[in-house]
Amino acid sequence: MKKIYSRPKSLSKVPFHHCPGCGHSIIHRLIAELLDEMDLQERAICTPPPGCSVFAYNYINIDMVEAPHGRGAAVATGIKRVRPDCLVFTYQGDGDLAAIGTAETLHAANRGEFITAIFVNNAVYAMTGGQMAPTTLLGQKTTTSPYGRNPQSEGEPIKMSELLSTFKGTSYIERVAVNNPKNIKKAKKAIQKAFQHQIDKTGFTLVEILSPCPVNWKMDPLQSCKWIDEVMIKEFPLGVKKEIK
Repeated sequence: MKKIYSRPKSLSKVPFHHCPGCGHSIIHRLIAELLDEMDLQERAICTPPPGCSVFAYNYINIDMVEAPHGRGAAVATGIKRVRPDCLVFTYQGDGDLAAIGTAETLHAANRGEFITAIFVNNAVYAMTGGQMAPTTLLGQKTTTSPYGRNPQSEGEPIKMSELLSTFKGTSYIERVAVNNPKNIKKAKKAIQKAFQHQIDKTGFTLVEILSPCPVNWKMDPLQSCKWIDEVMIKEFPLGVKKEIK
């Protein structure tokens, strides 16, 4: 029998620690597959800041430089300028990239740095206990918004992809999801495009990935995947927000 599906070389042979139903494991696999398929393993460098994202160094078998919280884009910028021959990407959550890391992300995008941001949006601060994040939906209950997010006191959810698409320095921005097989395939294609744009030096690239977080959403894995389709995508529509041909 012909073996047609196996562990990517760039995916370490260790058990995932992520919670059942979490999307991080899927995203790790997609990145590892692409690193192999695009022959990038030996010249790829990832900068994962604190949060659930930081454990990427356990699973993706490439060089990693852990960044301070929110400073992924700043650290990646320094690495890319010193090693322009490398594929440099950040791996960040919404509490990191869209909150404490807002300035670093926006300015790196505005400068058109030749780096890629993999932006995992699960609408909460997951690792620290499920607090409200900049991407938390209106009415969504978290540990710090037990009655639901109120726009009068907490503002509206921030749409980073739409915001960054307005910058001249960005060349490719797309929002995808990993809640079903069809969306997972689209997510892989988006990450591949972002990596290729970086290789072609067209500008700053970002792929936003809507990812389930069953534990902090207080749902089972199946419910969390349905919630992305029925609720989250209405607030964060999928699709390409910008692409320079």
